[in-house]
Amino acid sequence: MGRVISKSGAIRALGAMSGTSLDGVDAAVVETDGHEIFGFGPSAYRAYSEEERATLRAALGHWHGPEVDTSSELVTRAHAEVLSEFEEVDLIGFHGQTLAHEPRGRGTLQVGDGLGLSQALGLPVVWDFRSDDVALGGEGAPLAPFFHFACAKWIGAQKPMCFLNLGGVGNLTYVDPSFDGPETPGALVAFDTGPANAPVDDLMQARLGLPMDQDGALARDGTVETGALELFLSEPFFNRMPPKSLDRNDFSEMIGLVKELSDADAVATLTGMSAAGVVQGMEHCPKPPSRILVTGGGRNNPVLMEMLRVSLDCPVGPVEAVGLDGDMLEAQAFAYLAVRVARGLPTSCPSTTGVSACVGGGIVSAPARGAMVGV
Repeated sequence: MGRVISKSGAIRALGAMSGTSLDGVDAAVVETDGHEIFGFGPSAYRAYSEEERATLRAALGHWHGPEVDTSSELVTRAHAEVLSEFEEVDLIGFHGQTLAHEPRGRGTLQVGDGLGLSQALGLPVVWDFRSDDVALGGEGAPLAPFFHFACAKWIGAQKPMCFLNLGGVGNLTYVDPSFDGPETPGALVAFDTGPANAPVDDLMQARLGLPMDQDGALARDGTVETGALELFLSEPFFNRMPPKSLDRNDFSEMIGLVKELSDADAVATLTGMSAAGVVQGMEHCPKPPSRILVTGGGRNNPVLMEMLRVSLDCPVGPVEAVGLDGDMLEAQAFAYLAVRVARGLPTSCPSTTGVSACVGGGIVSAPARGAMVGV
């Protein structure tokens, strides 16, 4: 059972993230007051089985129906398994699994039962982080930028810098740490850069029955098809001003652009497209960043990282270079955001999602006889 959560002082929050790469559940503890990071706690990972990944993949793009219901049960169960391993936790931030994202249309859908998870674990759970932002005209993504701002403060950054997350979709956060708070105009700019690992993973699965291009081995043996790359960059998405966001499958036609290529050339070209989206996105930074810190699975792909290094005018490296955990940064982000929601603080603002005003999105569910939130 959790402790009573007060309006001030550090909270030991546990965040969980199941990303668009569909690899598994990340869980990590952050100690924070919703403004400052005081420390990082233990973390854990629960991989999805091949059968579970197939179940989630079959539900992608669906808004309702048996596939969605089955996926929700799977996601809730998998999270309960890994989150039950943690002790001395006050609050849980539960992102769930995104199946569909259409902020200018049907909204956004992250499956998983936050109330059921709260009852199962006996702890307050903050969930459904994106819906309020979308309802107020925002993109609902990316949501990690407020945490990135806190991370920039934690590492002692003095100059503008960027965090680049390369998951299934890529997203960039420009941080100016000279400002006092993340919601201050000028402190943050954030947006999705384009697809990252998802098209490569999908092609590897379809052609070779493999979940990913491990260590960029296949891309390294291929050649980027420049014609396909130019067609990719002609997509209207890249001409839109941020904030902007994507659904995992918005660029599914990318695989069609490389269907005539060999496996190696196709993977190299898709990897080049992911890098090119980031390079295009850098034009939206208010000032040249002093460095780019990369998180997410893409940072482990040496081919993708080298493409970024040779194309960008500032140092590019993994977040581990400053003592952060690139595997757990998003889970930590939702621990941090959960504390902000519990304390009535905003989790997104016009410069991060395009929302009409600063908003703290999320539902807080507590067990019938559990801890109280925000008292």
